[in-house]
Amino acid sequence: MAKRLVASRAGKAAAPKPATRKPIAKATAARAAASAKPARRRQRIAISHYREEDFAADGLRAYAKYRDLGIAEATAGLAQAHVIRLVGECDPAEVSKLHYHDAEFQMIYVLNGWVKTYIDGEGETVMRQGSCWTQPPRVKHLIRDYSDNCELLEVILPAQFRTVEVKA
Repeated sequence: MAKRLVASRAGKAAAPKPATRKPIAKATAARAAASAKPARRRQRIAISHYREEDFAADGLRAYAKYRDLGIAEATAGLAQAHVIRLVGECDPAEVSKLHYHDAEFQMIYVLNGWVKTYIDGEGETVMRQGSCWTQPPRVKHLIRDYSDNCELLEVILPAQFRTVEVKA
């Protein structure tokens, strides 16, 4: 390190002080590390055309059929998107289970019909065709009721997430 002499008030040389500048290489490396972006996942185009036979009852809930839109595979797990068709008459004992999703982002858009939801901090809301809402990570929510033609578009990040049922 470079040293410099500092003159005292009496005109005598004082003890050398170390230089206060950081070496350029270390400062540049620290800046580069702080601004480094995480590597993006390789993605591909996903196209999904409507086909009635694509609605499957192998999803999260027994009262719903899910149409996977191919987003999870196309984004290497970055996101998931599916159309949810709520089927049969609403049974509050089945649908009204308080739960949350351990996900970073969740958005729901009503494609058809209506759904009555409860979201912690928001209360009960009837979402109709064209309504859209987000649910912050781990927010507790449930469905209270729905129309017989209810279809929802749901987008969640990441594609794999945990759903936790909350005991009342």
